[in-house]
Amino acid sequence: MFKEFKIFIMRGNVVDLAVGIVIGAAFGAIVNSLVKDVLMPPIGLLLGNVDFGNLFIVLKEGAISGPYESLLVAQTAGAVTINYGVFINALINFLILAMAIFFFVVRPLNQLAARQKSKEAVIPAQTDKKDCPYCATQIPLKASKCPYCTSELM
Repeated sequence: MFKEFKIFIMRGNVVDLAVGIVIGAAFGAIVNSLVKDVLMPPIGLLLGNVDFGNLFIVLKEGAISGPYESLLVAQTAGAVTINYGVFINALINFLILAMAIFFFVVRPLNQLAARQKSKEAVIPAQTDKKDCPYCATQIPLKASKCPYCTSELM
């Protein structure tokens, strides 16, 4: 049983998948930092010193009544909140990650596949047959008489 598991793990596609997951998680952390630490502060500044991480709506007051100055204070007080600022950050993370995957993985692979397909289309299919002009049946190139309609070929 262990031997079978070892064979399964050592397959190329399983190892590639594991590497892809690790790299994807690391890339996700980079995109998250890009959005949270680089993109959102200037956007918040342009919108009047808005911190998207602290945009929330209080549904129910906590043990300590509000108003709450930040999401952390509201959560510490036990308030029930809708954290739409965190959702906006996650949405921007997703869009940036999707664009990066599209432009750096999907699009190059599609271009490579199209190039490969065009090379295959350029190479004509070689055949050793021709069509009979009378019955349109495929016959050998060297045939002088069609075996189907018995017509004389030139």
